[in-house]
Amino acid sequence: MPHFRLLKHSSLSVNAPLVDRQPPESRVQRRRLRACHECDWVSALPPLRSGEKASCPRCSHVLVKRHRYPAQRSMALAIAALIALIVAISFPFVSFSVSGVGNRIELSQTATTLIAFHQPVVAIIVIMTIAVLPTLYLLSVIWLQLGLLHGKPLAYSRDIARSLAHLTPWMMADVFIIGALVSLIKIAGMAQIELGISFWGFCIFAVLLLMTIQSIDADWMWFSLEGEPLAPEGTQTGATAASQRLTGCPTCGLVNSLTPGHKSRCIRCHEKLHSRLPYSLQRTWALLGAATIMYIPANVYPIMTTTSLGHSSSSTIIGGVVELIQMGSWPVATVIFVASIIVPVGKLLALSWLCTVVRGNSQPNTISRTRLYRITEFIGRWSMVDVFVVAILVALIRAGSLMSITPGPAALAFGSVVVLTMLAAMTFDPRLIWDAPTKAASTSNNSHSGSH
Repeated sequence: MPHFRLLKHSSLSVNAPLVDRQPPESRVQRRRLRACHECDWVSALPPLRSGEKASCPRCSHVLVKRHRYPAQRSMALAIAALIALIVAISFPFVSFSVSGVGNRIELSQTATTLIAFHQPVVAIIVIMTIAVLPTLYLLSVIWLQLGLLHGKPLAYSRDIARSLAHLTPWMMADVFIIGALVSLIKIAGMAQIELGISFWGFCIFAVLLLMTIQSIDADWMWFSLEGEPLAPEGTQTGATAASQRLTGCPTCGLVNSLTPGHKSRCIRCHEKLHSRLPYSLQRTWALLGAATIMYIPANVYPIMTTTSLGHSSSSTIIGGVVELIQMGSWPVATVIFVASIIVPVGKLLALSWLCTVVRGNSQPNTISRTRLYRITEFIGRWSMVDVFVVAILVALIRAGSLMSITPGPAALAFGSVVVLTMLAAMTFDPRLIWDAPTKAASTSNNSHSGSH
């Protein structure tokens, strides 16, 4: 029997909207099946109340997490986050002054200033990850939940809901806050710093955005949007989906059947389906190779150049860490060293090792390898801290020959490393870790059912 971890129980008020009052389990009398995205094990979901979650009995991956008043909660948090973002972009972000000369910037200038220094790609990365993508995400959540609360999904709800999972990894407001704190600590001893309303507004926005993401009950949302078609006849629990020519939808979770030699899409959300991601190892290796190549100029070339009293000095990533240590800022130096050196190198090594050992798979190590993959996938985005530090300092420190900072070529190279390693983690299929050695080799060289 599958074992599911359950947390505290609570009941929903009968005065709640229909979508919040009736979770999926109360609307169907049959088993609802799920195929784990990480190990491919087919399980039956138990009845869940708010505050409970169901985990895969094979690898402990969380399949479903139930929330209290999911539609109301998500919509309220999304609206609050949008208001905080409007405040953050409408007022001064931070200002500095030294020897009677200073500068004040707004949030948007952390990106627009980079364009003036011929760094348009880095500028696009910054503005997309801290403002544009989060705004699209929050508007999408409001659009979806507004329709569900009124009992009738609005137009394009299915396509919008499908995009939410794809947007989540690329929103980095929380990483930007860490970058801002590191930037302020780096210049606190050289100039007087004043935090604007925008800074605090953005801090609140980052927290609310994170809470909004965590409040999304995807299982409940998809059931409310499109219902839940029956799993293919004869589907068995306690076995892998691939062995039954089935697969779990990576977006809505529905178990679908696969037809060999044909392209398949989820019958509920229309997401593309594959028994295993086609050419997973080849794509991961290619991205890791590209990231490794870009990591060389990212560390060899200067990431920024500082001008003080007419004297200019360039610093690499390692050089910046050494400077911070010499200044006595050990905590900040540790953050930069971990985010910019340990994390990228560790991610490259971890994914390379997983790609290598997956062909000679051994069952006793599958749990530890899956945990390593989860850690690798989680930490990748935090390497963007150094890019955000450069963006903030370049925009803020502009006092001519007295004191100014310009971006170096390493900023683009390092940003490329972060993006490439994130893509590498996404293209790696963790289900290969659990496959037999012969099957892992065949699925990585060609596609399984539905991958053509």
